[in-house]
Amino acid sequence: MGVKTDLTTALRSAMKEKNDTSKNTIRLALSSIKLAEIEKGEDLDDVEIFSILHKEINTREETINEAVKANREGMIEPLNSEIEVLKVFLPPELTDDELTEEINKVISNLNASTIKQMGMVMKTVIENVQGRASNNRISKITRSLLLPK
Repeated sequence: MGVKTDLTTALRSAMKEKNDTSKNTIRLALSSIKLAEIEKGEDLDDVEIFSILHKEINTREETINEAVKANREGMIEPLNSEIEVLKVFLPPELTDDELTEEINKVISNLNASTIKQMGMVMKTVIENVQGRASNNRISKITRSLLLPK
């Protein structure tokens, strides 16, 4: 369990360095991972952990958007710091062009042509990109490619 081990090691380091932002962020991420493992009944693989980390980042980005709307500028910087802590544990992101290319390959291989086949395409793409793109990005691009123009 490479990523989970990395998170645990980083938590120990953050505790030694008394870095509260990293410590609290990593603890929350590890809690989410543990909860998912309990629900699944077994340990998660790295791809599943990447998915959880993407969800954690997405939650913080949504909170930032709400803080901007509510004019709560003081909330934004700590959330951005937490996002940066989590991004360290993710593989490098694919660009939109690279992701679109991968999705087009999968669509071609599966002979998918309608939105009804989106789930099948998404499942394959998520396995292929191995955490290098969030499920939201994959969904958005897949939907745009499968919807009739």
